[in-house]
Amino acid sequence: MTPSTRPEAFITRPPRRVLFLCTHNAARSQMAEGFARSIAPPQVEIWSAGTEKSQVSPHAITVMKEAGIDITGHISKTLDEVPWREMDTVVTLCGDADEKCPTLDAAVRRVHWPLPDPSAAPEGAKPEAYREVRDEIHWRVASLWPRGD
Repeated sequence: MTPSTRPEAFITRPPRRVLFLCTHNAARSQMAEGFARSIAPPQVEIWSAGTEKSQVSPHAITVMKEAGIDITGHISKTLDEVPWREMDTVVTLCGDADEKCPTLDAAVRRVHWPLPDPSAAPEGAKPEAYREVRDEIHWRVASLWPRGD
């Protein structure tokens, strides 16, 4: 997305316990978790999960390394493997996860980032598709914890 098509940052209170949720917890949610761990204050609890279990995408690992973030130790997790009921913010990164997201307490902020699935790109276009999604996720994650500088 170009800067002119990006939504305005609207978070009024930065998350303290955040879950990034996608279908397979293989790329978008893993990248969001990686960026959040590098941007958020140390006391913030950060999780990612999928509505289905898979494996972390090698393409996601590669493009995150290009951005200086190592997610090689990440594993794909389902909602049953993370404390989703304890979150104050849940961010869904695809339509499927948005539809399958469990019912959350009314106090939980739910944010939807409908980002394209880079794994759906043709093989030769995958690296660039992953980079575009990575860069958009970076911008959006950074808007969760804006800096005052």
